[in-house]
Formats: sequence, structure tokens, C-alpha cells
Amino acid sequence: MAHRRNQISAHTRTKGRLIRMIAGTTSLMSLVACSSLPSAPPALTSIGHSLFGKTSPPVLTGPIGTVVTDEPQASLTGHDVLARGGNAVDAAVSTATALSVTLPSRASLGGGGACLVWRPGSEAHSFAFLPRAASTSPNQDRPAGTPATLRGLYLMHHSYGSVDFNDLLTPAIALANNGVTVSHTLASDIAAVHSALFADDAARALLSHDGTPLSTGDTLTQPRLAGFLSRLRDAGIGDLYTGALATVFANAAQSAGGALTTDDLRNTLPVESAALTTSSNDLTADFTAPPADGGLGAALHYTTGAPAQGAVAAWRASGSNDLNTAQALLNDKRTGGDTLPALPASTSFTITDRNGLAVACILSDGNLFGTGRIAGNTGVVLGASPAQSPRPLLPAAILHSGKTLHAVIAASGQNGAADAVGDAARAVANGQTTLPEGPGRTNAIMCNGDTCHGLTDSRGTGLATGITH
Repeated sequence: MAHRRNQISAHTRTKGRLIRMIAGTTSLMSLVACSSLPSAPPALTSIGHSLFGKTSPPVLTGPIGTVVTDEPQASLTGHDVLARGGNAVDAAVSTATALSVTLPSRASLGGGGACLVWRPGSEAHSFAFLPRAASTSPNQDRPAGTPATLRGLYLMHHSYGSVDFNDLLTPAIALANNGVTVSHTLASDIAAVHSALFADDAARALLSHDGTPLSTGDTLTQPRLAGFLSRLRDAGIGDLYTGALATVFANAAQSAGGALTTDDLRNTLPVESAALTTSSNDLTADFTAPPADGGLGAALHYTTGAPAQGAVAAWRASGSNDLNTAQALLNDKRTGGDTLPALPASTSFTITDRNGLAVACILSDGNLFGTGRIAGNTGVVLGASPAQSPRPLLPAAILHSGKTLHAVIAASGQNGAADAVGDAARAVANGQTTLPEGPGRTNAIMCNGDTCHGLTDSRGTGLATGITH
């Protein structure tokens, strides 16, 4: 529990709906005192091996769970955690950090995202970990957002994880050190922006062969990112936000034109809240909640068929960021007809385990490769500042009847992401077992009775691995 100190800040209730945030000063006891929160086991255990090194045999056999991502190596990472005794949230931590290595164009640790978690018999919880804009920008030409992902994953893991958080960084360290195979998705992202991206010497050295973009099947090795992750594993993620590593990262970001300060890092607070929820015919659908507003758009599209973009655009124009207001809009089925500008790219994944715990997450750098620059020797791609580009949609949904899981859904696809989640949820409600195709790209796990299987968009190159019984 040593690395859990100096992580928890505050929890409040707004008209009975839970909201909780993480910071860097208040003690763990203030969190435990709130009995309504789903809590981690009192003593987390080590997962007991190097995960990817497979130095010990799997501790579970048979149908252990399902992992669906846009990047095969990340899917295998999450599945390996399930096979070795971790639960779905443990696997989500390893999957997300693996994606920072295998798909840094969309899931760098310099970015942020949102997750939705449901445990049978409990209410779903939404986790939003959104980057902040720099508080000042003295002569900085590429303003960056603060790195929010790790703090968000930590908060989620604190509520639901079953093994030591720092152990779960080991697979990403191994991937970064040993090298990963460049996937079609990563190669396409590099090709799409390489002219601007390679203006940064560090990005050019990492992602090209003497100026020729890495292509599918090439090997990408990231020793600096491995070192950064190793320090976090040894010192705890609080080091990045309130420790010595915060100074290192802020200075590196400033040198790369990012304008971040240690105060900016300290004030990057993820939020845990109740999910947006709607029920009909004994089927409950939970969605990511504000400030991850893509969930509101997906929920309104699910209930009304109206375009999700219009609902999100109206929500953003209103300036509201309140969970209860969003729930009231959903209850009243109030949509909108506004439009959104072109939105940033993202990536998504879904996970279930053998006990029915379900997780859906969406990650984004705020732009392909964020600012297009790397934070010095940390090896981290700096995410784009939310002050410089519109926020990505971060939609996810989990459908269930009582304790019976029906589907876990998340999607990317820029402006089409929220509609994609709404369409998939509508398909599940209508008894369909395939994913509808639209402008968004969906990763889903669909269940029939006690058996669940993963589905990834047929137009992509993701991987669904495992079966849940």
C-alpha cells in the first residue's frame, strides 16, 4: 500500500450522485471512510511474475475473460493479466499502458481518456481523466495538455483492482525495451502526419528509418519510455504529479514547446462518478458521464435515435459539466441540432473477466501524436492542449439486466464515435449479435446467457481474444 499514499484528495456527492477526485495531499483514510464507494481489497497482492516474460505458468485456465482492442499486442497483454490471476480492471491498466507503447499516436501517456466499470450487483461507475491546458504559456509554440492517463487508471484501480498497481506496468516496460511490431494502425497514423511529425528530431529518430516512416511489420523500440515506466513502477505514479519526476517532466515539456509546470501536473485531477443510466424493459444501459460528454451523446442516440453529435454540441455550447444536469437531459430525452468541428482521433478497448467485472475505455492524445513532440528523455509523446483543439468524444456503454451482462461497448472514429456506441447499444437491445457499421469504429463484447465473445470492427486490424463463461 506504500505507493497508494499521497494519491487521494476528495469525494463529494451532488444530489446523491457520487463524484470523487484524486490529487496529491489527502490521506487514504479519507477515501475509505466513504462506505458507498467500491473499494479495493484491503491488502493487494503481487501478481508474482513478470507477466510477459511468463516466468511462471498461468494461474487460471479455461474461459478467463475477453479483451478487445485496436492493437493486437495490447489485447494479448490484457489477456495475459487475466490468465495470471488479475481481474478486468487489472487487465485494463496493463492494456492501457501497453497501448502507450504500441499505439502512441492515440494512447500516449501524455494524453487522457475515460473508462466505464460495472460489477454484477453494483452500480456502474464512470472515470474521466482529461488533460488540463497549461496555466501559462510563455513563448511556447506547441502547447501541451497535462498527462492525465496514469492518474485516471490509478483511481479506477484503487476502486476495483486486485493486484499491485505497479506490477501492472511491467508488460509495457518489457514491450518498450524489447521492441514491438508496428501495427497497420500505427503505421497508417505515422504516414498520415509524418511531414509535420518529423520536424521534431526526437520523433523523427524514433518513428522513422532515416526519414522514411516506419511501416507495418517494422520493429519499434523505446528504451527511454521503458525507463520512464520503470521509474513509475519503482516510485509510484505520484512521482509524476507531486514528486521529483514532475519537475523532470515539466522541464522536458517546456523544452519541447509544451508550457507545462509542476502546478499543472499537480492539479490534473481525474473524476470518478456514477454513470449516466437509462432503463427499459428490464435492460439497463450505463454510459460514461460528464466531463466525458461523448457518453451523453451515445445515450441520447440510444434512447431517441437522434444524432449524438448534435446532443454533444448542444451540451458543450451550454457550458454545463454537471452530472445531474446530464442525467436530466437523458431522462427527458432532450437532444440538440448543433454541429461539432472535426474532432481528435482516439482508440478504445473493452474487457471482461470470469467473474463478470466489465470495463470499457477510450484514450486519446487530443490529436494524432498530440503536439507531435516528445518530452525529452521520458520518451512520452506530449498530448495536445485542450485549449488548442476540441475535446475528443469518449463514449462507452455497458448493458445488463440485473446481474446478467449483455454487452460492453466502446468506440473511436472521431465525430462518429458516440453514434457508434449508441448504434451498437441499440443493436444489443434489439437482440442482434453483430456490430452495425457506421462512421465510428467499435470494440465490443457481447454476451448470450453465460457466454461472452469479443467483436472488433471488421474494417480495422484490432484483436478480440478470449471467451468469458
